[in-house]
Amino acid sequence: MGEFTDKVVVVTGGSRGIGKAIAISFAREGAQTVLAASSQANLDAAASAVGSAGPRPLTFAGDLKTLQACEALHAVVTEKLGRCDVLVNNAGATRSGNFLEMSDEAFHDGFALKYFACVRLSKLFWPMLKAAEGHVVNVIGGAARTPDPLFLIGGSVNAAMANFSKGLSGLGKRDGVNVNVIHPGLTETDRVTTLLQQRAQASGITPDQARKQLMEKDGLRRIGQPEDVAELALFLCTERARHVQGAAIAVDGGQTTGLF
Repeated sequence: MGEFTDKVVVVTGGSRGIGKAIAISFAREGAQTVLAASSQANLDAAASAVGSAGPRPLTFAGDLKTLQACEALHAVVTEKLGRCDVLVNNAGATRSGNFLEMSDEAFHDGFALKYFACVRLSKLFWPMLKAAEGHVVNVIGGAARTPDPLFLIGGSVNAAMANFSKGLSGLGKRDGVNVNVIHPGLTETDRVTTLLQQRAQASGITPDQARKQLMEKDGLRRIGQPEDVAELALFLCTERARHVQGAAIAVDGGQTTGLF
């Protein structure tokens, strides 16, 4: 029996990359996971991987950019499981590229999924999280702390989400809900592959050159793996980490050079 047996863990962006790795880690500890993403095909593939580690997950396919989909996810969890012990806000797909060529819609799109889905789902699930004295883990990204002219959408969204998370942790202190942030650095996912392609196009270089430049600039020994983030997410939701509240922890191999 794992520590999370009989507990419900909702993971957005749970069909691939970091989200899938987080779900696998919780399932291995006995959790009933709920995976939310836009593609049912990707969710089905992830459900097999997560189910091989523990209880088979419940899946929800929907566009979490919309309030309606967020409400529908909450309704499904409420009806089928009746509780939520952990909410992992991981969904997000902000673009990289030349700021002067980025459309107004690209900024709206970036906030719609990563920021507003986090805000809406935190609000919707809060009563259940409060009842369970549960946990919120927001997976954001190092650009919240390190602005980059080629990642102005992502950096702006990440900074807003980080500020929201810190403020929400104040409510969490009152209600017994731990709220913490993970800032992944460069991590081996399909999402990062796409970002490297966008960065390369904006800079007139190849994706491999863009990857090499980023690693050399930050002195990285290797690209991060989804499991690096997943293990921290799991720990933050254990009773051993109950005194960690309102923290933002980087998992980036030292990529972030600032003081905080």
